Amino acid sequence: MDRTCLPAGRDAFPEAISILDYYHVCEHLHQFANITFSEEAARKKWVTKQKELLLDGKVKKVIANIQKQDKESEAAIELINYYTSNEYRMDYKTYKKIGAGIIGSGAIESAHRTVVQKRMKQSGQRWTNTGAQNMLNLRVLQMNGQWSKVVMMIKKAA
Repeated sequence: MDRTCLPAGRDAFPEAISILDYYHVCEHLHQFANITFSEEAARKKWVTKQKELLLDGKVKKVIANIQKQDKESEAAIELINYYTSNEYRMDYKTYKKIGAGIIGSGAIESAHRTVVQKRMKQSGQRWTNTGAQNMLNLRVLQMNGQWSKVVMMIKKAA
């Protein structure tokens, strides 16, 4: 199996591709750079280059560059381990090529709040799995501006 497309939850979602949130990957990179570089201009230049390499799918090169800067501090070891253990989830070049598009979790987190929680977590509500799934299906259609499909289906059934 191609490690760039390693399934996220093999049991529940065998076809899923797990993508490590690019924002969080860069957040860790910035934390390391803040500790390692005292000069702001050098820090910004180095981080910008590493981010370009990450977007180009060159995680091993970024890891090597981290090791060139510092391979013995706790911050360096943690970042190297984080990138090494998640490398198969950081092939952003491939994700863009296959049309995955979203390499950050912000849009998903926002959709979860507006589509799911806003409707499903109102005071006093209780849901069965089937009832919750049916309501979420309707909510997604409504939020995507496709409510007319529901109306047409009801008219056909009547």
